[in-house]
Order: sequence, then C-alpha cells, then structure tokens
Amino acid sequence: MSKLLERITVNPKQCGGRPCIRGMRIRVSDVLDLFAVGLSAEEILEDLPDLEMDNIRASLI
Repeated sequence: MSKLLERITVNPKQCGGRPCIRGMRIRVSDVLDLFAVGLSAEEILEDLPDLEMDNIRASLI
C-alpha cells in the first residue's frame, strides 16, 4: 500500500495544495469526481491517458 501512496503528492504551489497524482496537475478529487459520475476505471484511463491504473488505485485509498 505504501508504494501506491507514493503516487500521491501534495505541493502547496500546485493545485492550491490539494493532493495530486505524482506531481501532475491531475487532482485526486478529479479522479474521484469521475467515479462519482459513473465512469469506470478504464474510461478514466481513456480520458486521462497520462494516468496509470495504480494512480487510480492510489486515489481510492
């Protein structure tokens, strides 16, 4: 599990200090919002091709 959490970064100068996927400007909350509107993990990966499945798993922890 700790390896997954390494994929989440918090930088006060990026995205208002909100947790992001490994330094990208894709916020964890963005990934969760996509799940909330009914997208599957595969659909999220299609919409955000820079993400990897482990990034999505890390967002769900």
